[in-house]
Amino acid sequence: MLPFSLEQFLAVFASYNAAIWPAQIGAYFLGGLAIVLVLWKPPHADRITTGILAMMWLWTGLVYLGAFFSTINKAAYFFCTLFVIQAAYLLYSGVYHNRLRFGFAPGTMAWVGVTLVIYSGILYPLIGMAIGHPYPEMPMFGVTPCPVTIFTFGLLLLTVCPVPRALLVVPSIWSLIGGSAAVLLNVQQDWLLLVSALVVVPLIGLRDRQTLPNVQAI
Repeated sequence: MLPFSLEQFLAVFASYNAAIWPAQIGAYFLGGLAIVLVLWKPPHADRITTGILAMMWLWTGLVYLGAFFSTINKAAYFFCTLFVIQAAYLLYSGVYHNRLRFGFAPGTMAWVGVTLVIYSGILYPLIGMAIGHPYPEMPMFGVTPCPVTIFTFGLLLLTVCPVPRALLVVPSIWSLIGGSAAVLLNVQQDWLLLVSALVVVPLIGLRDRQTLPNVQAI
């Protein structure tokens, strides 16, 4: 049993989206920039792309979870901590140490990554509207946990070097926590999130073992 109703859940999104406008436009801009950088590869593209991901996790943790979702569920403070940890590790591993290298290497893994990226930014909100959750009562790309997690999984599949394993922990945890909304609240766009870790983590592990040198996740 959840400590809040579907109506309360959707009301949080409505108040959050109203309060942060037009940050949603900025999130789409940053997401588009990340995709361009993955494909174009100018100098420092990998660090900038990782920094964009870190910014999304940090904002979502502090602002959505910490300031808004916590009003109906005190467990949000724990979730906020997880998101801040993920942002910090992205900065440490991907920006400071430059251990994330993005690129499009044709194959199953890359196309699954592309599918998740498209889903997070385009299909996710469209499905929400189709089931009766129009804006502003919907999770928006780049500023709410579930689309951020799906987008992150998509970009981590669009890597050309081993992914530090610690970067998969928090997204995998959230895929179960956030994905439970698909079952408990009938948020149908979260069905993909619920199974995303079960697809992405084995794909990354298989790719890294078979085609890339081992890396220690620190």
